[in-house]
Amino acid sequence: MNEYIAAAIAAVVSAIVTVVIVRMLDRQRKRDAESQAKEILERAERDAANRVKEVELEAREKTLLEKAAMEKELGDVRDELRDRERLLDKRQETIGQHTDDLRKQERIVESTQRRLTEKLDDAQRRQEELEKLLDHQRQTLHELSGMTHEEATRRLLDQLDEELAQETGAIILKHEKQVAATCDQRGREILLTALHRYAAAHTAETTTSTVDIPNDEMKGRIIGREGRNIRTFEKATGVDVIIDDTPGVVIVSGFDPVRREVARQALNKLIADGRIHPSRIEEVVNETQKEIESYIQKKGEEAAQEVNIHGLHERVHYMLGRLHFRTSYSQNVLRHSVEVSFLTGLLAEMVGLSGDMGRRCGLLHDIGKAADHELEGGHPKIGADLLKRHGEGPEVVHAAFGHHDEIITEFPHTMLVATADACSASRPGARRESLERYIKRMEELESIASSFKGVEQAFAIQAGRELRVIAAAKETDDSSAAKVCRDIAKAFEEQLTYPGEIKVTVVRESRFIETAR
Repeated sequence: MNEYIAAAIAAVVSAIVTVVIVRMLDRQRKRDAESQAKEILERAERDAANRVKEVELEAREKTLLEKAAMEKELGDVRDELRDRERLLDKRQETIGQHTDDLRKQERIVESTQRRLTEKLDDAQRRQEELEKLLDHQRQTLHELSGMTHEEATRRLLDQLDEELAQETGAIILKHEKQVAATCDQRGREILLTALHRYAAAHTAETTTSTVDIPNDEMKGRIIGREGRNIRTFEKATGVDVIIDDTPGVVIVSGFDPVRREVARQALNKLIADGRIHPSRIEEVVNETQKEIESYIQKKGEEAAQEVNIHGLHERVHYMLGRLHFRTSYSQNVLRHSVEVSFLTGLLAEMVGLSGDMGRRCGLLHDIGKAADHELEGGHPKIGADLLKRHGEGPEVVHAAFGHHDEIITEFPHTMLVATADACSASRPGARRESLERYIKRMEELESIASSFKGVEQAFAIQAGRELRVIAAAKETDDSSAAKVCRDIAKAFEEQLTYPGEIKVTVVRESRFIETAR
């Protein structure tokens, strides 16, 4: 029984303790929940405050951005308004200038009308005076000579024609002098303006090229066993290779600049490669020739594009490119042709002709120099034939043929090309040949011709391109004069080196003088 009581008490106590513990736990949970709720509320308040701040910052940033955008837009509007205001000011100034010009023109027109009115009045007054004078003379002649009315009229008209013819001749001579002076002045102004508007660089070359070698041992390899390498190279390129005691240099000599350039580049490739033997030489020379051909074609096309000329034949492009390697008195012929093209175009436009046709004629005027080593005849004739074969018009062909004044000028562009050609050649720095060298060459031509029997005088003209020989009539006849001409030309070929050709003309004259007494 006591055990049951003790168990009941223990159960009651445990229940009470359990209840107490449960209540304590509930209180603790309640406090924890209140604490968590408080923390959540505080966190929520903080988040809300932060969110409010963020929203305020975003609103401020948005406001600042909108303000900046509005200020930028306002600035653009202000700039646009300023530009419009400046444009309006300019237009107003232009309108003012136009108004002033119109007023000046009106004053000029009024002055011209006034002068014309005065001249008309003067002419009418003179006409009346002339009619009165004619009537008076008619009556006087009729009274004095008893002529009929028709005879007197004819006589007066003849007299009047004579007087008017004299006055007209004097007026024509006066105006011819004024027109000549005006034309000279205008021509000088046109030339100076064209020369000032265009300026070109000039390049100069010689008839030899030097090739650097790493050491003198390379000279022996270039020569080869018993000279087979150098003979193969000279045969393949058509130039002379000069190997002397000059250290580190081999000289390539040749009058044809294209062949000389092929030889120079091929020799540089062989020296860099190190394999120098006949088969390799032929291979490298052929490869270099193809490269030079492509380069020549490219240079011709670039020159045509530079002066804005289209529709040229491919062969014409190629011959233009060859001029890049040709010089005339140390002046690069391709650059000279481009300069003449620009100058001719400017001159043509300034005198009211086609500038495109002028540039075309100027670019192609010296194209014959690209082939004058290979064909007979001077470069004007060679160039004219070449251009005619490849479809160029008569103006271009005539400009190439007649720019040295060797034929009668049929087209105005030919005269403009000749003028531009002379300007380009005479520009300071264009041609570097000294006066002493030029005189020496002329004297050499004349001295060779004068050394022949029967030659009385010899004159070198056309910058050495032509020689005029005066044969002694007493010492020569027609047959011997022809032989002298042929011998002089042959002597030039054997003794001189020159580009193109030299025309030799022998003139034999017989004079017979008698005196009548």
